[in-house]
Amino acid sequence: MEEPRPGGTALLITVTPMPGTPLYKGSVDKLVREVRAEANIYSKCGVDGVLVENMHDIPYIRPKDGIGPEITSTMTRVALAVREMLPDIPCGVQILAGCNREAMAVAKACQLQFIRAEGYVFGHMADEGFTDACGGSLLRYRKQIDAEDVLVLTDIKKKHSSHAITSDVSIAETASAAEFFLSDGLIVTGSSTGSTAELSDLQALRGKVNLPIIIGSGLTLGNLAEYWTLAHGAIVGSHFKESGHWSAPLCQKRVQTFMERAEALRCEPPS
Repeated sequence: MEEPRPGGTALLITVTPMPGTPLYKGSVDKLVREVRAEANIYSKCGVDGVLVENMHDIPYIRPKDGIGPEITSTMTRVALAVREMLPDIPCGVQILAGCNREAMAVAKACQLQFIRAEGYVFGHMADEGFTDACGGSLLRYRKQIDAEDVLVLTDIKKKHSSHAITSDVSIAETASAAEFFLSDGLIVTGSSTGSTAELSDLQALRGKVNLPIIIGSGLTLGNLAEYWTLAHGAIVGSHFKESGHWSAPLCQKRVQTFMERAEALRCEPPS
């Protein structure tokens, strides 16, 4: 596998609380207007791709705990609005927590290019409860709904989780298992939202798998150059918000400055 040279940055569009969740404010039309506004900012800044996520639906629940069709249907409406705003770049979706089949259904309906999947290989304990491995059932579902053009980017040793039960399985071994289970790309995160991925984790994956490696948290303008050659891409969210906090409004200046720096790094010859 060639040395990583980042090919793209997927930027988060975080949907405000959706119907049925504790913080919902009572207007789906408002949700759609807000995601259109964020998509418009990203379009102006020339981003490489976007990921739509229901990050504000706290506290999260797992599919087995009764996530309702109102979430899937609202995410479909929101994702379609984003797809219409950004027709020429890759768009993806994640539905928290671990609602990977629901995300796949949304991606299929909205002609999105990828989903971000939690719990793909090796079970772990997350703050919303135990997350079991899902790779086998998820890819069978993808086959059933004729969505094989939708890539599955998979978290390994993901944030907001305890991995004590797999402490004897290294991140490189986890990555190899995900590759064996036909993942389309690996996402490496820090311990929580906005926390920087460990350099040692990224370095441990060098030459171990033949999959794209994506930094899933903690990338900022300040550390972009340091991490640039350690991954093939990144998902960035918190850094683009006012004051760098995940729940704050999107800041166009932060997005623009980051993308300009990324473009400059792309133009530099490999060392």
